[in-house]
Amino acid sequence: MQKASTKALFDYWNALRGSRSAPDRRDIDPTRIRSALANTFILELNDANEFDFRLAGSHLCSAYSRELKGRSFSKLWHQRDRDAMDTLVRAVTEDHAAALVTFEGTTAVHTRLSVETILLPLRHNGTTHSRLLGAMTTLDEPYWFGVQPIMEQRITGLRLIWPDDVGMADLARDMSTPVPQRQDSDLAFATANSGIPTPMTATVYGRSARRYAHLAVIDGGRS
Repeated sequence: MQKASTKALFDYWNALRGSRSAPDRRDIDPTRIRSALANTFILELNDANEFDFRLAGSHLCSAYSRELKGRSFSKLWHQRDRDAMDTLVRAVTEDHAAALVTFEGTTAVHTRLSVETILLPLRHNGTTHSRLLGAMTTLDEPYWFGVQPIMEQRITGLRLIWPDDVGMADLARDMSTPVPQRQDSDLAFATANSGIPTPMTATVYGRSARRYAHLAVIDGGRS
């Protein structure tokens, strides 16, 4: 994780879930992630079995020069990357991994910026299939940011992080009951503020690269 907002959200999510594979949506206190809130979003599953933005921080909306609430997250990605993103989303919602993705965004005048994205499982009504917590943060913010919107984005790197260093089968079997917490409304959250270019090798910096469907993804731990 290269950006402080990405790490702040991951650390908060990781502490909040405790022994569970994912925290409940009601557990989230926006005041605890103020430093990341402008880059944070929540996704919800729509009737077409794709994910839309339920909430999106102000800085994130600036990258696209429009309000993202209600817009499709799935359709932001280049057509050739959508299968890869669908696979990653399934790893998050079904197997409770954390997905770290970097992508290059291109504007209408062919200027570019690099963005780090994290996707984290979130429980809603007892399951992790219909909600996702995440953040998008630019690696280097160009002078034209907020004026020239991202029009196309292509994946440049990806990684799956297994927070407890356990296998997918163990995570999938985790059916622990969420601990009831106070409810924070979505309004409070909102206002508190052809896929991979280069195939991954079998071992990267001492970590194995796991095959997940048609992808190779690097396993990561808590660091």
